[in-house]
Amino acid sequence: MRRFCLLVAAVAWSAPVTAATIAFRGGTVVLGDGGEPIVGGTVVVRDGKVVAAGRSVAIPPGAELVDASGQWVTPGIVAGMARIGLVDVDLGVDGADDAEAAKSPFGAAIDASRAVNPVMMTVAVSRAAGVTRAIIAPGAGASIFDGQGAVIDLAADPDPITRRRAFQWVELGEEGADKAGGSRASADAVFRNALAEARELARGATAGERAKRRDDVLLTRLDAAALVPVVEGRQLLVVHVERAADILNVLGLRHDYPRLKLAIVGAGEGWTVARQLAESGVWVIANPVEDLPASFETLAATQSNVGRMRAAGVKVAVGLVGDSRNARTLRQYAGNLVALGKVPGATGVSWGEAFALISSRPAEAIGLGGSIGRLSPGAHGDVVLWSGDPLENASSATAVWIDGVRQPIDNHQTDLRDRYRTIERQDLPPAYRR
Repeated sequence: MRRFCLLVAAVAWSAPVTAATIAFRGGTVVLGDGGEPIVGGTVVVRDGKVVAAGRSVAIPPGAELVDASGQWVTPGIVAGMARIGLVDVDLGVDGADDAEAAKSPFGAAIDASRAVNPVMMTVAVSRAAGVTRAIIAPGAGASIFDGQGAVIDLAADPDPITRRRAFQWVELGEEGADKAGGSRASADAVFRNALAEARELARGATAGERAKRRDDVLLTRLDAAALVPVVEGRQLLVVHVERAADILNVLGLRHDYPRLKLAIVGAGEGWTVARQLAESGVWVIANPVEDLPASFETLAATQSNVGRMRAAGVKVAVGLVGDSRNARTLRQYAGNLVALGKVPGATGVSWGEAFALISSRPAEAIGLGGSIGRLSPGAHGDVVLWSGDPLENASSATAVWIDGVRQPIDNHQTDLRDRYRTIERQDLPPAYRR
């Protein structure tokens, strides 16, 4: 993929830059596979892809050398189920929010990737914090189907899409019940009816046949067509639920639709049904460290939710569901999950697993395992240098590469910091014009 450098936040892109062979040597290397850090490791990236990473790695002749001594070298963080690039200001400013489509006549057919803006402030801020890819999810729609999510990179170039239509998002649980008329039973009926309409369309029902029963058809043709890959098992179905009973109902969907490829997002009470989740093999992308019930569907919330599910064998990743601004805090949450292992009665995870929860695990959950979020041969060359342990608050990202190209890490926050960090005392306020 071609890479560009962002010169001005408006539309000024430079000429294409070709990724070279780069060798990062001498640092503490994190592969992102759940293993422990490798002291004095080396990572080689060629033509935008990882060639090798580990302790005994030969450096190709002519490679650009990056001295990582005293620093940590990791794959980029993958922000799971975020809205980076869709929302610039999410506090009631409609013109800066392309995630929600509550007035749209469409639901499942909405393709969130069509609205991604790579020069949003949230992109640059997240990139500066070591986030190199994001799994973006559409926001609230008019129906339980919010649309199709995508995977993007956070490089400073005009082509952010890694994969369009990576999954279909559906809201069940409390929010889905509200959209479907007020009850979970109604949401279940709407959901199953939608799958039935999509299956009918997949079996070749003509427009005339559908018209004959138009009183029973609730989906637009575009929405029904968008669900065909779901019922045929060609597109991942991501279901947002929190309550244990709702989780079990989702797992039961495969009884009637055995070809469904499922992933669950949220799962605030997931630890209470961890055995069933583990047996199902379904991925869970959970919000990290929820220690208090935020609603009646998360009465069993606990900081140990992720740790307990992981200990039970559940395939778990961590994400900030629906967030647009705080992907930079993912590494702090991961650090908290490590610290929980030292709290009496709590369940945490190992350091290596904690970093994997915010890098390779989200990628695996949506079918991109081995491609992003880890330093393994063939993966995208997304590399971050850190001043120290990336799960420690005192550390920061010192340099970021995406697809083997070094990225700018300045943004409006660093500009404001630099402008006002040192100001000469004067009678008039700074920047005041006479």
